[in-house]
Amino acid sequence: MSGQVMFVEDDEALRFATVQALELAGLTVRAFAGAEAALAALPADFDGVIVSDIRMPRIDGLQLLARLRAIDADLPVILVTGHGDVPMAVAALRDGAFDFLTKPFATDHLVATIGRALERRALVIENRRLRAALDAGDDHPLIGDSAAIVRLRATIARLAAADLDVLVEGETGTGKELAAVLLHRLGPRRGRPFVAVDCSALGEEGAADLFGHAADSVAHTRLSRTGAIAASSGGTLLLDAVDALSPAIQAALTRVIEEREVQPIGAERAEAVQLRVVATSRDDLAQAVAAGQFRADLYHRLAMTRIALPPLREREHDRLLLFVAFVDQAREALARPDYAIGEAERQHVLSHGWPGNVRELRNYAYACVLAAEDRPDSAPQDLPSQVAEFETRVIVDALRASGGNVVRAVELLGVPRKTLYYKLARYGIDPDAFRRA
Repeated sequence: MSGQVMFVEDDEALRFATVQALELAGLTVRAFAGAEAALAALPADFDGVIVSDIRMPRIDGLQLLARLRAIDADLPVILVTGHGDVPMAVAALRDGAFDFLTKPFATDHLVATIGRALERRALVIENRRLRAALDAGDDHPLIGDSAAIVRLRATIARLAAADLDVLVEGETGTGKELAAVLLHRLGPRRGRPFVAVDCSALGEEGAADLFGHAADSVAHTRLSRTGAIAASSGGTLLLDAVDALSPAIQAALTRVIEEREVQPIGAERAEAVQLRVVATSRDDLAQAVAAGQFRADLYHRLAMTRIALPPLREREHDRLLLFVAFVDQAREALARPDYAIGEAERQHVLSHGWPGNVRELRNYAYACVLAAEDRPDSAPQDLPSQVAEFETRVIVDALRASGGNVVRAVELLGVPRKTLYYKLARYGIDPDAFRRA
């Protein structure tokens, strides 16, 4: 185990023995005889753990806890207390202590508690680093610092200024629509219309939505209708999922892009349009052309320039950065500012394959915040429950220290043997489990 520990204890013998035991466990320890010296030596953004006795002269452990939380509310503080301080220890937990142990405590129990605290502290420091990276960024909607995303941002900026037609390719959820919007917003057409067409929703009868239709001047049964192509003139036309277009609409669209004019259904003549076309495709359109599933002439007109969006599995360094950003969005949207990212969520973000890419990651972030809101154990425990938890911990500590010897445990706890047996039965604790071989 590695990590930094600040150990505050006014008993010199106990301080010396504990420091030796912690160093043997692989921890880096700085010892202090009082809270004043510990506070003076506390470095900014300390990445370790504070372990402190409660009963000390001048500044006691509870006062130290309050001062430390004023400096950094997420700093883990483990308190060491005597047997008669049950209400005090419960209050310390309520006031933000990470945990507490009772004297005499087993070294392995202290080491295990410090290990859990160090894991939490490391997670807090990592989250802060990620949020600092987000704050230090240029507020670009394409979040990330991987080489692929840095190149993508530069490519989008360059193509936006060039005002060319662009084919954006990438898997589901990689952000193709966002890339299309950025091509429009960062280019000279930013003040003109941006019209998006979901090509997967256009059947043969949906051609009028794209091309428009003229009024029926004979039967007077149909009014004229402006299609998406004409509506986007002067601005940008987004053909989302262009690979889903039917062959008939592909043929008609080829002429529009080639001639830059559109003829509404039923109209006698075509009308000029001033277009910038951005098309997105989930599949590789070149392969679709080779398979005879997409018109080659339309492909070559659309693919004047191409952008390929990387899948999330190839953006390892961006996953946590994106997750923190999405969690922040979810906390604001769901009014849960107290939600903190846990180690389980962090490991899932790093290990999952994310077939749904950024969209799936965003949904996971919202699900985490919602699950924390609905979790029954997120509510604070009542006082009897906290006392029971404390008593269980104290008894377990005593049994560990005595090797499961009930007579010795009774001496350590300072209670009648009958009381201890009652507590053992009540909390389901078996002394035999602590006996040394």
